[in-house]
Amino acid sequence: MNLPTSIVTSNQVYPLSIAPMMDRTDRHYRYFMRQITRRTLLYTEMVTTAAILHGDQEQLLGFSPEEKPLVLQLGGDNPNHLATCAKIAEDMGYDQVNLNVGCPSDRVQNGNFGACLMAQPELVAKAVEAMQKVVNIPVTIKHRIGIDDQDKYEYMAHFVRIVANAGCQHFIVHARKAWLQGLSPKENRTIPPLRYEEVHRLKQEFPQLFIEINGGFKTLAEVKDQLQFVDAVMIGRAAYDHPYLFATADQEIYGEKTPPLTRQEVIEAMYPYLEYWLQKGVKLNSMTRHFLELFARQPGTKAWKRYISENAHLTHAGVEVLEQALKQLP
Repeated sequence: MNLPTSIVTSNQVYPLSIAPMMDRTDRHYRYFMRQITRRTLLYTEMVTTAAILHGDQEQLLGFSPEEKPLVLQLGGDNPNHLATCAKIAEDMGYDQVNLNVGCPSDRVQNGNFGACLMAQPELVAKAVEAMQKVVNIPVTIKHRIGIDDQDKYEYMAHFVRIVANAGCQHFIVHARKAWLQGLSPKENRTIPPLRYEEVHRLKQEFPQLFIEINGGFKTLAEVKDQLQFVDAVMIGRAAYDHPYLFATADQEIYGEKTPPLTRQEVIEAMYPYLEYWLQKGVKLNSMTRHFLELFARQPGTKAWKRYISENAHLTHAGVEVLEQALKQLP
């Protein structure tokens, strides 16, 4: 498989990233996004330490080199287990490891990780220390501005101070609090109000730390506005619902000169990759589901999505489905 290679610079600062999203940011989505943006930092879905330690590591953690720069997001609360998994990630070639301290789902809470860990900063600090002892790649934290009634700025600053004293230098802050009871994970992404100013204040009071903001951003114009106040911006759902918004990210955010691929060129660049995985028995629709919104806000997007949805699941479906789908567009 002759595939293009991403531009990766060691120890590079990434002012733009795409958030880890369950059932979204798998290896096929990430490879697809690499045809649109070479420089934006990408994340895996959250993977629990238990799954890594007892499951198929290649299936869970495998990636194509073209996906780099790439971060593994871990879910867990046992410092020793997290350290073991961080070392596995480094050995596999991941560029960073991130600990999830933001997910509010019941399943995550039952495992005592995710957002509930904001109430246990000392445990998070121990986890950071344990991971940093065994790896040379950055260990980062993704958290909320608060949980339940512990949502004043001072609570977040206290959490960050303790974890930073353990050696963490990079904090990704979802600018909404999380309710651990009463709201679904989806509702926790929309109902609690966004409080960007508290993340900006965090950067002002901890200027030595790398502070990245997350929550509700949908355009590169918003990214550039936020970069006046923080070090980086993470985009979540908009990156899935409108992936081509990243088409000019390399130029606008990273100063690249190479023009982006057109939407059609993005799809055509995927053909060798799709053929490779089809030969390994992967179903076409498990990959093309990530492409459905490529033509979002463009004439013909409904016909594009309809053709793929009606044909990509069929037995022996191949890249000809995409070739025909492109013909549905004006």
